Amino acid sequence: MNTTLAVIDIGSNSIRMVLGQLLPDGKAQVLERFRKAVRLGQDTFTKGKLGKEAIRTVVSILREYQKTLKLYNVEHIRIVATSAVREAGNAEILIDRVLTATGLEIEIIDVSEESRLTVLAVQSSLGNSTGKISKNSLITEVGGGHTTLTVLAKGEIVVSNSLYFGSIRLREALSSGTSADSKLIRNELLRFLPSIESFMPLEKIQAFFALGADARFAAQEAGKSVKGSELSTISKAKFYKLVDKIKSRTPEELSDLYNIEFTDAETLNVALLVYQELLNYTKAEELTVSSSSMREELLQDLARRITGKEDKTFAHGVIHSATAIAEKYKVDIEHSNRVREVSVKLFDTLQNEHGLKFRHRVLLEAAALLHEVGTFISPRGYHKHSYYLIKNSEIFGLNQTEVALVANIARYHRRAQPKTSHLEYMSLSREQRIIVNKLASLLRIAEALDAGHNTNSVNMKCTVEKNNLILSIPGMKDLVMKKRILPAESDMFEDIYGLNTKLEEI
Repeated sequence: MNTTLAVIDIGSNSIRMVLGQLLPDGKAQVLERFRKAVRLGQDTFTKGKLGKEAIRTVVSILREYQKTLKLYNVEHIRIVATSAVREAGNAEILIDRVLTATGLEIEIIDVSEESRLTVLAVQSSLGNSTGKISKNSLITEVGGGHTTLTVLAKGEIVVSNSLYFGSIRLREALSSGTSADSKLIRNELLRFLPSIESFMPLEKIQAFFALGADARFAAQEAGKSVKGSELSTISKAKFYKLVDKIKSRTPEELSDLYNIEFTDAETLNVALLVYQELLNYTKAEELTVSSSSMREELLQDLARRITGKEDKTFAHGVIHSATAIAEKYKVDIEHSNRVREVSVKLFDTLQNEHGLKFRHRVLLEAAALLHEVGTFISPRGYHKHSYYLIKNSEIFGLNQTEVALVANIARYHRRAQPKTSHLEYMSLSREQRIIVNKLASLLRIAEALDAGHNTNSVNMKCTVEKNNLILSIPGMKDLVMKKRILPAESDMFEDIYGLNTKLEEI
């Protein structure tokens, strides 16, 4: 019997469920999709919390979905909530009510995870049509509460960010979706775009990808399919013509005219105006729409969790994003990359000792790349500044908890070891503190070995013999200096791993 799995996305306007089955190659095949309307965004974005009726509706919908899950004998399920629940002051009440009523657990995902999934959705949609992704590209999705923007240069992620407005939030602020609102939306964009354009000016964008129900509506009305992919394209002229046609219509008129649900019609005008304004900033001659969505990628993520197959594109995205942040803060990238390589070599050699997973390896790599960003503020006590800058950055692919781990790992790459008086460290769970200790102690050794920026450190060989970690580096001219530095930086490692460190030249 095939393994069945499901994902449920609790959004601002609806609750959607995708059912799938696990294929022999480890991927998930979609079986069915379900959608129920719910107005969570209206409550959160206007009142700051979810109303009692909205909570009752969520519980009722999930109970109904639960019957379908039992019918399909679903073995694995992941339920996520986005901005409408994430920003609600009483989110925990909803989570507790659902758990009590159904036994289902809701996971609130942050905006960086949403951005990662939107990029993966586009990549999945490309199929055999890979030309556009080689260009400077903007991938965007206008949601109910946020608009996610991810910039790619030749297929590589340059920056990913979330603008603090979406179709529901803007509609509430602007009161209507008429053409007069385009200027107000443009003004809103001008407040947020500098954080994106510091990495790449939008005028250099050549390909514009859009996701979401509103974009799919536009593709259905004015687009044409791209052969060999799950993409559709809409020329600028046709897209603008469509926007002009609908922007003065009321939600009731749009619902009747296009036979769409009223909740979808309510956000359509504003969402398409945001896409139009963003498109205006770029050199793209068309809007490319993905038929895939965050939910399909959540399903594939769940399949990877079940099979134990890690997503290498995830690691690549994290490293590229961390490198972009390091460059922004004028870090010596060559040094940081050497420290990263040595850190990874230590991690792999000591796999049996630390027992950590591939994802923790990626966190170590990110911390190695970013450990010196604090020098941008001041060389004095820069490890503390590094913690602050990393903690307040968005690293593509990492959630807030993982970013906090990276910040702590970088924080302890030098000077004092973690103490009970360090509030940021103590705010972590016990399991998280153990992870920080294991990884930070490796980073300390890697940094010490590259003291003086000795390029031979990357050619190091490391082995574990009895109670010793043997570090062998070829042609090391400053062996005496490193033998003085290493003991001071290896104390934490020896405490955590119970191994002595020995440095040799080969």
